[in-house]
Amino acid sequence: MTTAAPITALVMIQPAFTDAERLALAGYLAGYRGLTREAYAHLRQFTSWCRDRSLPLFAVRRADIEGFARDLEARGRARATVTRRLCTIAGFYKYAVEEELLEHSPAAHVRRPRVDYESHAVALDRNELGALLVAAGLGSPFEHALISLLALNGLRVSEAMGADIEHLGLERGHRTLTITRKGGKVVTIPLAPRTARAIDLAIGERTGGPVFLAADGRRLDRHGAGRVVRKVARRAGIGKAVTPHTLRHAFITAALDAGVPLRDVQEAASHADPRTTIRYDRARGSLDRHATYIVAAYVAGAAR
Repeated sequence: MTTAAPITALVMIQPAFTDAERLALAGYLAGYRGLTREAYAHLRQFTSWCRDRSLPLFAVRRADIEGFARDLEARGRARATVTRRLCTIAGFYKYAVEEELLEHSPAAHVRRPRVDYESHAVALDRNELGALLVAAGLGSPFEHALISLLALNGLRVSEAMGADIEHLGLERGHRTLTITRKGGKVVTIPLAPRTARAIDLAIGERTGGPVFLAADGRRLDRHGAGRVVRKVARRAGIGKAVTPHTLRHAFITAALDAGVPLRDVQEAASHADPRTTIRYDRARGSLDRHATYIVAAYVAGAAR
């Protein structure tokens, strides 16, 4: 009895994408940089979804894209997240059409979820924010500087982590810090006196490099910043799940509660859409702030 030799099947493995598709992907992502490019790299989630279904990118139909969106929703993704993914996909196909790599975009008329413009993020009230800053002041200068910058300037954690000592300055009597915003926009922001003092103590005699360093001497990353924020929140006796974004949320809410005009808060938070800023306004439904009272008082001055 002879044993049959194993038969090795030779399977032709097709490339993941065609040359035109790879060109479109590379060209589209090359138009972005830094954190924006990182965000648009989420396009890979869609390309993997297509590859799992042996669906070429340039053979995708509108129904396929909407199917991808339904899959995201089934996995519990928030509507805002699904909408961002669909915007990224639509941008990719628009680029392919503009570069004459594709005749028309299958994402042109894709239905997108209605975004809930109500913030459901963990919020800190004025007393909790104050307690957090006090707890930070009782810790190391490093902790105090980080918490102050996040809570009193409302920076995204990536913006704070990207801050360099060389970009600290003085402008018309204001201590300042030049940062790179989302999308690569470079802006100069003022520092509150307590923030400036905390940063000075944190950097000590250093004259260059990152403002915030990890224990190994490298630039602190967002995960390290998150650990610092949680540590200080526990010290302040706050039982909520506090993250760096919680402090940004608290800054925006506190600014609106303090009466800072919406346009100024939008500028400070670097929100492209004012509706994003409005999401943080917990008191926007208050009748005490209704415009009718301000208008009535204003007109009354001319009606005498």
